[in-house]
Amino acid sequence: MDWYNRPLSNKTSGNTLHTNTSGASAEWIRLDKNDAPLAGVWRITHRKQEGQLSEIPLRDRRTLKILTGTRFQWVAINIKTGEFSGTGGGTYTFKNGRYTENIEFFSRNNARVGASLTFEGRMENGQWHHAGKSSSGDPIYEIWGKLEE
Repeated sequence: MDWYNRPLSNKTSGNTLHTNTSGASAEWIRLDKNDAPLAGVWRITHRKQEGQLSEIPLRDRRTLKILTGTRFQWVAINIKTGEFSGTGGGTYTFKNGRYTENIEFFSRNNARVGASLTFEGRMENGQWHHAGKSSSGDPIYEIWGKLEE
């Protein structure tokens, strides 16, 4: 039997999804309602370097940030070659102009796990601007554009 013809069984109960594929079962729990203002998939479009704001053109290698109502994950990938450059994520808050990431995993440097990064953030013309310090302590100013559904 190939993987296309394997039996699949899914059931939902409240905030829980139970799956069973060919005898392998799993339970998935919804962590949030995905209804926060930043919820969606974002692509970095601009970054300030040496005092100059530079556009980051759409290329095969991309840095994306996926946000639900309470969780984030960034990933740097090449969509043509499948090359993976890194990822990290955890929980976040965005309140009163402050965006804070609480890092729970970070592929490039496990020492960053447990750290929190706080940025000044705002939405402007449908773009998400944030400024602060990177995980390595360098000052950053970035603009992110939301990907269309």
